[in-house]
Amino acid sequence: MSKSKEILDYVKNHNSGKVKLAVADIDGILRGKYVAAEKFTSLVEGRLGFCDVTFGWDAGDLAYENGKYTGWHTGYPDAQVKIDLNTFRKIPWENEVPFFLGDFIDDQDQPNFVCPRQLLKKLITECENEGFSPLFAQEFEWFNFSETPETIHEKGFTNLKPLSPGMFGYSILRSTYRNEFMGDLFELLNKFDIPIEGLHTETGPGVYEAAIKYAPALQAADQAILFKTAVKEIAYKHGILATFMAKISENLPGCSGHVHQSLWDSKNKSNLFYEEKDPNKMSETMKSYIAGQLHCLPHLLPMIAPTINSYKRLVEGAWAPTTVTWGIDNRTTALRALPGSKKASRLETRIVGSDTNPYLALSACLAAGMYGVKNKLKLEQPATKGNGYTDLSNGVLSRNLFEATQKMKNSDLAKTLLGENFVDHFTMTREWECKQYAKVVTDWELKRYLEII
Repeated sequence: MSKSKEILDYVKNHNSGKVKLAVADIDGILRGKYVAAEKFTSLVEGRLGFCDVTFGWDAGDLAYENGKYTGWHTGYPDAQVKIDLNTFRKIPWENEVPFFLGDFIDDQDQPNFVCPRQLLKKLITECENEGFSPLFAQEFEWFNFSETPETIHEKGFTNLKPLSPGMFGYSILRSTYRNEFMGDLFELLNKFDIPIEGLHTETGPGVYEAAIKYAPALQAADQAILFKTAVKEIAYKHGILATFMAKISENLPGCSGHVHQSLWDSKNKSNLFYEEKDPNKMSETMKSYIAGQLHCLPHLLPMIAPTINSYKRLVEGAWAPTTVTWGIDNRTTALRALPGSKKASRLETRIVGSDTNPYLALSACLAAGMYGVKNKLKLEQPATKGNGYTDLSNGVLSRNLFEATQKMKNSDLAKTLLGENFVDHFTMTREWECKQYAKVVTDWELKRYLEII
């Protein structure tokens, strides 16, 4: 029996009579719906119509005023979605309901340029055409609160109660507190085909960190985006609200979404980042990949720091990088090379926050690294030793979303790597984000000016 027939039989025979489908928007939010099992068969053979407002509004469902792809000027028609049977999963906290991800395609059945998952697939194909197989993994830190969607609104998003008090990273003691939640996370995520290699408390009240097992890049991105939503859904079951904001408070560390990456041969047998004869065990391919990221990532920064809040995390001394640097096992640099062994040699890109769209974060890392490999860039910048925050030799990262977005918008390099249409649409969404923030009066302004000015 073929895999496809097994999947369709499972859908047909599931006692719920329904299937859950999802697509990723530009912010990495999964938008989806339930469909009847009998309708699903026709969708697999054909296409699912999904309102293209998915790429015409922001994270708060507010329609963009300056979008070209869709808007009031187009009438917000349906876009076409192709279901990917390879993403089949059973939701263990939802009666094993069958679940699938989809890709946006255009009227000619070609990849839709606004679709983040399609962008990553395109970059993976380009990488494979060069003879490489990219293996990636994303890890996440996030805050957990003893709250619900109702209570956080009632409290005006202030004075939220963390799952546990105080700063207690890597705590065996805290991992037994609300252990039913941590246990469910580990077990249910693994059953949902998101293999967790490690789960522990991180420094900060109610903060957890999880490492997802590495996989081929597209699978790794699927796992990462489903991880974020799955954690939130499992948390709901325990009366907990999980957030992947990059910075929840100026007084607490931020939350990372570090991306680990390596290039293997086409059969995934040999890690091409490893070189036994090199003093640091780093191959020329790995060095060129690092050089590519050092050169390109400043042009692509909004893809790995996509929100206003992202840049509150990227500050000195807060376990997040601010300089365009690399080092060997150095957690103060933007890029942390880990060339220790034939199997585990990899690069960790530490700029990435937990608030990212995994498809775009992995796309930026892969496109930047492969630019270095294709162009055989030499890693002329020496590895930073010690404090990376003080190494300004190769410049600093943009300080805010507007500055980063303008750099990307006007970058010929970004357009070459990602396509002009995508860059135009994506930077429009980031400019919109900046515009929404610019008109808001914050509590900082009230506290600072209300009485004394």
